[in-house]
Amino acid sequence: QVVALLTPLAAVMVTEAETSAQPQANGSAADSKPAQTAPGDDKENKQDEEYKKRKIAVLQKEALGRTGGVYIPPFKLARLEKEIEDKTSKEYQRRAWEALRKSINGLVNKVNVSNIKNLVVELFQENLIRGRGLFCRSVIRAQMASPGFTNIYAALVAVVNTKLPEIGDLLLRRIILQFRRAYKRNDKVVLQAAVRFIAHLVNQRVCSELLALQIATLLLEQVTSDSVEVACAFMEHVGQGLEKISPLGANAIYDRFRGLLQEKGLDVRTQYVIEGLFEVRQKRYKDNPAILEELDIVEEDDQITHEIDLLEGQIKGEETLNIFRAQEPEEYQADENQWKKVAKEVLGEDSDAESGSGSSEDSEEEESEEAEEKRPVGDTMVIRDLSETDLVTLRRTLYLAIMSSAFFEECVHKILKLTIPESSLHEVCTMLIDCCAMERTFTRFFALQGERLCKLNPLYQDKFCDNFEQQLATVHRLETNKLRNVAKFYAHLLYSDAVPWNVMQAFRLTEETTTSSSRIFLKIIMQELSEHMGIKTLRERLQRPEVSAHVEGLFPKDTAKNIRFAINFFTAIGLGVLTEELRAFLEKNAAKFVAQQAMQADDDDGSDSDSSSSSSSSSSSSSS
Repeated sequence: QVVALLTPLAAVMVTEAETSAQPQANGSAADSKPAQTAPGDDKENKQDEEYKKRKIAVLQKEALGRTGGVYIPPFKLARLEKEIEDKTSKEYQRRAWEALRKSINGLVNKVNVSNIKNLVVELFQENLIRGRGLFCRSVIRAQMASPGFTNIYAALVAVVNTKLPEIGDLLLRRIILQFRRAYKRNDKVVLQAAVRFIAHLVNQRVCSELLALQIATLLLEQVTSDSVEVACAFMEHVGQGLEKISPLGANAIYDRFRGLLQEKGLDVRTQYVIEGLFEVRQKRYKDNPAILEELDIVEEDDQITHEIDLLEGQIKGEETLNIFRAQEPEEYQADENQWKKVAKEVLGEDSDAESGSGSSEDSEEEESEEAEEKRPVGDTMVIRDLSETDLVTLRRTLYLAIMSSAFFEECVHKILKLTIPESSLHEVCTMLIDCCAMERTFTRFFALQGERLCKLNPLYQDKFCDNFEQQLATVHRLETNKLRNVAKFYAHLLYSDAVPWNVMQAFRLTEETTTSSSRIFLKIIMQELSEHMGIKTLRERLQRPEVSAHVEGLFPKDTAKNIRFAINFFTAIGLGVLTEELRAFLEKNAAKFVAQQAMQADDDDGSDSDSSSSSSSSSSSSSS
């Protein structure tokens, strides 16, 4: 159906060209006729010429203003505006028109991804109803000059269209007329800019997808290398959005492209362009998204879509809206009042609220000034950075310093040169452990850095000890590979005496106080210590008085159950030699533990009998 609708488009454009040529021919014929002058004296002719000169001078003065088109400094311009008492006079209207034009041009030229939300608010403070022609002309010119920012201008138009749909309709009609003129004149540059703007307006749902299908069908109807290239560029920008809105129409267009590849007579360059389009489609328009996340600022419920037929013959661009026309004072004042009401509805503001906010701001400023005056001289204001920007920067710097070093001495030297405050030293420890945990296998590079830092600065010893307790409390969250790397990291610090052995007092080796992850963590640490120190040296180290007080949790002696659990654990990991004293202690106090268990069993039986008797008495009382 779309193809059937588009077939008479060429005939329509030809008839338009013929009708536009007729007035030109009539005008040339009229010019060729000799001018007939009325008879009269030379004196009367001279008076007529002088009158014409005076009239032209008056008209030029009115057109150029009081200054005759000369640049006026801002302070003189402000003084001239103050001299104008009538705010509805023709001269004042002209100055307001020029100020509106400059303001709209400046705002449109300043728009970008980061400031579009703030700039829209400033734009709605201008009289867009009176300056809708100026706004459309400024946007079209800016898009022609910078096609790379077309998506930004389309997002700006989409926001304005939600509040003032007549502006979106006017802009769309002017772009369609621009497309028609460029198509008839074979102006490839203007045509590419026009179709790109229409593509992003379709993505923003300012215009219907039917217009995109009509344009693509028209460009592929009479195939030339330029038309195919423009059609490919158009589909690159509108393809993703068109596949979501009208998948059948998009498939029909791509089938047409696929048929062109199989036809003969198409040059090689055009074939490459079509193949590039299919490659873009295969990548899901990764480099040409329909709408950027930063520009998706219009809710779907607020979108207003205009449906304009490309073949419609009565499309008017209303170019007269770009020209200043003075109004009657009453009409001008009525338009100003109407725009103030519209602006309040759009921005959600009220004059009373503005005055109230102004008075409240003044009162707040006065209160703050009084508070500052009453504040004692010695008091200082403490400012806390809750954005954690410094923390993120520090972590990035530490990571780059660690990963860019070839040797651990170089890395430690870089870290010490950073002059990190004492409150942030734990970040160094955390970063080293995290980097070590992320490796596939354990590397001594990170452990050697931790060892050297602890030996150079005792503050790092305390930080690593605190971090050890945190790692033990959250060890169940780590994967097996990360758990193994962290355990070997701390084992290196222990057998190199970089951290004191009092960190081992965090362990309590019982069935109730340990988990499978914590037992694996302890197992890897003890096996690494025995491998590097030797089982004999490790046993002697654990028996030293300054160390044995901190490892009592590894060899509990409170109950027979806990003693057997510890013995079985160390025997299972191949370190049963460390439990010889524990075994002897169990044999020596076996009778004591048996009596203790018997007493505990009697206590349990007594509590059970008491509970049963109480339950029987309650049941008998209920039966009676």
